[in-house]
Amino acid sequence: MRVAAVRAAVHAAKEKVKIDLYYDVVSPYAWLGFETLNRYKAHWNINLHLKPVLLTGIGKAAGTIAPAMKPNRAPYLVKDLHRSAAYFNVPINFPSDVFELMFVKGSLIPSRFLTAIGLLHPAHLEAASRQLWLAAWSRDEDITSPEVLAAAGLAAGLTPESLAEVKEQMGQPAIKQLLKAHTDEAVGYGAFGVPTIVAHVGGKPALFFGSDRFPILAQEINETWMGPEPGVGSAKL
Repeated sequence: MRVAAVRAAVHAAKEKVKIDLYYDVVSPYAWLGFETLNRYKAHWNINLHLKPVLLTGIGKAAGTIAPAMKPNRAPYLVKDLHRSAAYFNVPINFPSDVFELMFVKGSLIPSRFLTAIGLLHPAHLEAASRQLWLAAWSRDEDITSPEVLAAAGLAAGLTPESLAEVKEQMGQPAIKQLLKAHTDEAVGYGAFGVPTIVAHVGGKPALFFGSDRFPILAQEINETWMGPEPGVGSAKL
């Protein structure tokens, strides 16, 4: 057996590290973290749990101020996101009205939509989340509208019947409570924004914030950081 095959067999035999990703689709930085962790599922020995949250709920509990609301930081964020989009190969295009997206319409509706998918049809949560980011941060669409939500669900592989079930359930108390539970859980770990990544190593949670901590996360879980696109020349969404 070749050395690479032996290493692969040993890697597969190891217990997977549980990683929770707390995210909100109004955040483009959360999109970068989301895509990177999902790419690494095939390369790291991890069990990734996707948990939609409300960024406003985290901010309120932590007492944080949105970076875009800080005068000296807002212009930097525009440049940084363009650079980061190229580095991570994620098709971020700024919406025509970022303030309206993030602070007027907000993410309550899409977060409930994703929470319902995660509960009822978890196999489609990754794709549905990606479709909402593409809608908001690539095509400048209103992710609070029923039409955009429906298009995202269908593009993610939901059947019309499953989509109808999700839309019916997303306003129910169970979904509202689950979204709040995920948000409170993130706050309980010490979250103050998204993406928040919690790696459970040796029975203890280790929190990492942002899309620029992957080399340190890799060190924490005894894995190798291979850049934003491990094992592929170009990851197209």
